[in-house]
Amino acid sequence: MAARPSWRGYLKLSLVSCAVELYPASTRSDKISFHMLNRETGNRLRQQMVDEKTRKPVEDEDRVRGYEVGKRQYITVEDEELEAIEIESTRTMEIESFVAQDEIDPIYLDSAHYVVPEDKVAEEAFAVIRDAMLAKKMVGIARVVLHQRERIMMLEPRGRGLLAITIRYPYEVREDDPYFDKIPKTKVPAEMLDIASDIIERKIAKFDPRSYEDRYENALVELLQAKKAGRKITQKKIREPKPASNLMDALKKSLAGEGGRRTRAAPRAKPAARRTAGTGRGRAGRAKKRA
Repeated sequence: MAARPSWRGYLKLSLVSCAVELYPASTRSDKISFHMLNRETGNRLRQQMVDEKTRKPVEDEDRVRGYEVGKRQYITVEDEELEAIEIESTRTMEIESFVAQDEIDPIYLDSAHYVVPEDKVAEEAFAVIRDAMLAKKMVGIARVVLHQRERIMMLEPRGRGLLAITIRYPYEVREDDPYFDKIPKTKVPAEMLDIASDIIERKIAKFDPRSYEDRYENALVELLQAKKAGRKITQKKIREPKPASNLMDALKKSLAGEGGRRTRAAPRAKPAARRTAGTGRGRAGRAKKRA
């Protein structure tokens, strides 16, 4: 089933604009999910909103958002009032500037979205904006209102469409100084650095995300299969690595263990993660049926 657009509006570059749709580029629908159950009855549990004083459930129509301005003092805001807030980026994603992509610190990058023209009429203007960006090898910076928040967007050509990645505001990013300042300055001996560099050189490979499996997800599948079949569950013991007592010896053994060979790109993962536990359709159906 195709995803629904999370936003519809207009992509604008100066006086050129076109109707576009924004789709989330990632999904968690195939992940195994669990329901909370009553251990005694096996029935599913339902969450309720309760009044903190009376402890009585509050129905949907009696709930309202509140912003705390003082101790137990709130300004209430209705859904209709929030929906009535409109700024330019509510309906228009205007490209305000273009920058070199390597100028954007990856720590500011957040969620990814696909931008596509909404209809045939929008396709030509969309292609002009996309191809011009591609020719200049620059990414666009725009803003758009998503989920009642204005987000900064980095736009870059991707195939026939555009990839839009939300950019965090500075107040959303923690400074690294409180963490990294605790690390003492260390002078690494040249010989150790050379050996470590050689190990890295031999492990260089092409990155292919398809070659990686979600091993924890696979372990969940095995657990569910075993429980469904009534098999005894055996807990695998994972040995934690111990710090080397002699760093130079560890580096030399690591280099020898690489066998003087460069790492090739890992083979594509086998579809083990897609194994079913006997019911459902793929991983999503499996989770819904059994968890």
